[in-house]
This record gives sequence, structure tokens and C-alpha cells, in this order.
Amino acid sequence: MANTKRSEIKIEVALDENKIPEELRWSAPDGGVNNAEAKAMLLSVWDHKTQEALRIDLWTKDMPMDDMKMFFYQTLSAMSETFHRATGDEKMQATMQDFCAYFAEKMELDIPGQQ
Repeated sequence: MANTKRSEIKIEVALDENKIPEELRWSAPDGGVNNAEAKAMLLSVWDHKTQEALRIDLWTKDMPMDDMKMFFYQTLSAMSETFHRATGDEKMQATMQDFCAYFAEKMELDIPGQQ
């Protein structure tokens, strides 16, 4: 374990007086990201001991609603791809992608290649 490389991802949140995020910044030096601004983030970690997903969901108070809808669409779509890579379950990935298309339709999102 002496040769284990470690990498750090840093998230900085600036809060207003009511503890509402005003600014989100993140750094991932190994990925070439240094103090980049973000308007929203969703972070999930698996707690093996308690067998539950723990989350941090943050967005700035000036995050536009249309951007939030697109953020959720893209996150859900990426989750279906990640699920497929992790499990190899193509049938469920297709089902999840069907939901993403439904979500985009109901949110009236303009997704290239979708009608």
C-alpha cells in the first residue's frame, strides 16, 4: 500500500446569511480543474456499513430553472450510462434512457437528436 497514489477533489461553498449557497467552486488537480465555478452539484457516496447512499445536493440561488432542468436531464442520462458500465445490464439502461426521454419531453427540453 506504500505505492498508493492519492488524489484530492475539493468543493468550496460560499453561503449567504441564511446558509443558502451563493457560489460553488471545485478543484480536481489530477483532472485539470482548478477552482472552477459551478451552479449546481449532486454528490452521492455509498456507505457500505449502513448500506445507504449519502448525498449532498447543492445549487446556487441564482441557478436558472431551465439550466436546472437540463442539469437533471444530463445527470439522469449519465447515471444510466454509469449503471450500464457498472452492471452490464443493457435492458435496464434502455429503460432508464426511456425515462430520460420522457423527462425531457415533459420538461420541454430541446435535446439534439430527440423529438
